[in-house]
Amino acid sequence: MTLFLITFAVIAIVIAFMAIGVIFGRNAIKGSCGGSGGAECVCTEKCEKRKQLEAAESFK
Repeated sequence: MTLFLITFAVIAIVIAFMAIGVIFGRNAIKGSCGGSGGAECVCTEKCEKRKQLEAAESFK
């Protein structure tokens, strides 16, 4: 039972810290431009790996 209470307390503390981050308006973690490339993409130029992948897909 002690292990359960310790685990519960640790998880509650982690959740509390995440909530504090949301309250202070910290931006969410964003993915790279390699995905959808939507409006949230801030990359100015694609990386070499992405360029090669798109070139390979265009030949299919």
